[in-house]
Amino acid sequence: MKVTEHSKIRGFRIIVESVSIDDYGIRLEETNGSAITPPKHLASLRPEEVVDVSDVLQQALRESHQPRTSLSPGRRKPIPLEEPAGVRLALALIAVEPIKKHSRRHAILSGIAGMSTEETYYWFARTTGPIAQRARRALRILLADDGRTGITS
Repeated sequence: MKVTEHSKIRGFRIIVESVSIDDYGIRLEETNGSAITPPKHLASLRPEEVVDVSDVLQQALRESHQPRTSLSPGRRKPIPLEEPAGVRLALALIAVEPIKKHSRRHAILSGIAGMSTEETYYWFARTTGPIAQRARRALRILLADDGRTGITS
């Protein structure tokens, strides 16, 4: 099958947002490679949040054959990710975004790391689709329910 401008496969990319010489935040975007369709913003992390998900970020870089040193404050170009790595990273960032409690964030990240590729695609579709808010809450409860029914943060 010939790949044209309108049939390129989905991709993900990390945009490094430098805030100082030593600090940076990140933005994760989904793209289809087309100049016609702008990238879709999926998640953002402030510099203080990047440390909490560094293992997930490094895993995504490894699976996408990117050097681990790609993430740095001086980075100007987007970092492309392989689709499965991008889906897993997006799911992790979406799931932990509102969570403040470190133990819950860790439980959610560990649960996503232990999912099969098929499971991550399923949950990614649910958490970015029409019932995103309900699906995100369900995922958080599934992975980090600490006995507090109805509380998601």
